[in-house]
Amino acid sequence: MVNVNINGIDIEVPEGTTILQAAKMLNIKIPTLCYNDDLPAWASCGICIVRLAGTPKMLRACTTKVAPGMKLITHDPEINKARRTVLELVLSNHPQDCLQCNRSGQCELQDLAMDFGLRSAPRFTQILKNQPTDDSYEEIVLDRNKCINCGRCVEACQLMQNVWAMEYTGRGDKTVIGPVAGSDLAHSPCIRCGQCAAHCPTGAITTHNKLEEVFDKVADPEITSVVSIAPSVRAAIGEEFGLPAGTLCTGKLYTALRMLGFKYIFDTNFAADLTIMEEGTELVTRLTKGGALPMFTSCCPGWVDYAEKNYHDLLPNLSSAKSPQQMQG
Repeated sequence: MVNVNINGIDIEVPEGTTILQAAKMLNIKIPTLCYNDDLPAWASCGICIVRLAGTPKMLRACTTKVAPGMKLITHDPEINKARRTVLELVLSNHPQDCLQCNRSGQCELQDLAMDFGLRSAPRFTQILKNQPTDDSYEEIVLDRNKCINCGRCVEACQLMQNVWAMEYTGRGDKTVIGPVAGSDLAHSPCIRCGQCAAHCPTGAITTHNKLEEVFDKVADPEITSVVSIAPSVRAAIGEEFGLPAGTLCTGKLYTALRMLGFKYIFDTNFAADLTIMEEGTELVTRLTKGGALPMFTSCCPGWVDYAEKNYHDLLPNLSSAKSPQQMQG
């Protein structure tokens, strides 16, 4: 264990704990932008700087491990000014079209700008990348102009998923993040898992927004509107409405979809049961009559795409059952 002092408060933490983690134990919020709990910290943005008490030395809290007797200051006027300047520099390379952005209201950069009161005209000259949007994949959209080079998508793609569809190209202020070898998403190893979009702190990588199309279809009296709910949604959607994580919202979900105008509501729970029966039967058949073992589920189209692109030798091991969504369809 290591004894440290943060903002005048003594705390004992395990050896190897970062300053950011230690501060969280004291409910002290240090702002971050490139950091994510799922990924290795690599101190790209510099928003999380703190001061070593009694010195002018600034440390990056996400990567710096605490040391015995360390005294730290997480907030003071100079630190706040430095953080604000970094944020202004990031915004000087970012479009000012928040209202038209799919991530508006769920954007970490937007939240930080509000926290620091950056509501006036930018202090620095705005310089955008002026690169075309990559929407070659139907599911995922890459808008490099909104990219802040935090690297989260690259780390998620390479280290979490082992897909290696995203990489850095160029150096210095010419650095650009995008599909490997300068290709577009459709011609990269991307498997459409969506982890890049889930970890992007801005609107640089998003999924296609189909809301307008859905509303038009539901309002069309000539069209019979049908919706099917994935099993995980009932336990996840409540968080979007301020309910505790994991709150079961099945009834509320059915009611809301009826009120929106959907005529038929199906539950993919039924198809999930079909999947269990189909895969179970197939496994028993392989065990008793022969077949490739072990047998892998094929419920996730992204996983099937990953196997097809990276592990051809395992394709016979995949179950022949389709995903629950496909069965439900």
